[in-house]
Amino acid sequence: MYRDSDDVDRSQNGVPEGYEFALCLTHDVDRPYKTYQGLFYALTEEPLYHLSSLRPGVNPYWQFEEIAEIESDLGVRSAFYVLNEPNLFKNREPGEWLRPESLLEHAGRYDPTDDAIASVLRRLDENGWEVGLHGSFHSATDRERLAEEKRVLESVLGHEVRGGRQHHLKLGDETWEYHRDLGLEYDASLGSSSSVGFVHGYDPVRPFDDEFVVFPLTAMEVALPDPGEDFESAWAACEDLIDEAVANDAVMTVLWHPRYFNEREFPGYRRLYRRLVEHALERGGWVGPPGDLLDRETRESLPKPA
Repeated sequence: MYRDSDDVDRSQNGVPEGYEFALCLTHDVDRPYKTYQGLFYALTEEPLYHLSSLRPGVNPYWQFEEIAEIESDLGVRSAFYVLNEPNLFKNREPGEWLRPESLLEHAGRYDPTDDAIASVLRRLDENGWEVGLHGSFHSATDRERLAEEKRVLESVLGHEVRGGRQHHLKLGDETWEYHRDLGLEYDASLGSSSSVGFVHGYDPVRPFDDEFVVFPLTAMEVALPDPGEDFESAWAACEDLIDEAVANDAVMTVLWHPRYFNEREFPGYRRLYRRLVEHALERGGWVGPPGDLLDRETRESLPKPA
């Protein structure tokens, strides 16, 4: 059962020993292929660019290698949460087929078992990045669907996944129970796409007073000032969040969707992300994916050798 964040245990804040705060880096892989977006944008701006971006072999939203290069250069890793949205016409009732929200939700879906995406996910996994579950829109209230998405992703990786985030941050009354019962160790869905801050506190949440952990989302890139229009305002918001995290020994979680690393369409976001990570490291922060933070917490809680 979902519980208000004021009513849950926060007895362990999860910041590793020797660090001022923790910054968890996450990426929701919603649409790694540009499809219908190109046609939509072409009607409003730069039609030649957006139509040309749909040519075979051109895919400005495929940013896995670019993200890995930035993070490798900074000596950090992050988590990629993989979406497996079901086929609209095979899995949903006919009454939903023509609803605009359903068409937009399912258009541009991808299959994580396809060779290209499966290969890049395995490379990331083998090189220290965390690959987790991005539960599809209806899976927050559909345990069997969530279980199937977890099974498929684990078949791609060859091992169990540890956690993830629900698509659109959607949470039902029993979503966390589904996560825990399916063997997931954490969820990172508690947060907002329209505002930033430590609304749910400075520590991870333990909704069942056991080992299952919720990492509240501190900032999604779209909730920040647009760095393409005013980079300094966007950076000031990020700097303020880090200052607050340092002052409160906080665990901070950020979400950057991979397509926002495409500087042509989303100017400033790649630069802002890099500066955020650099500054977090300069301020003495632990930086990495949530799964690695859980590992650090577990190791440090074990009795020390005599």
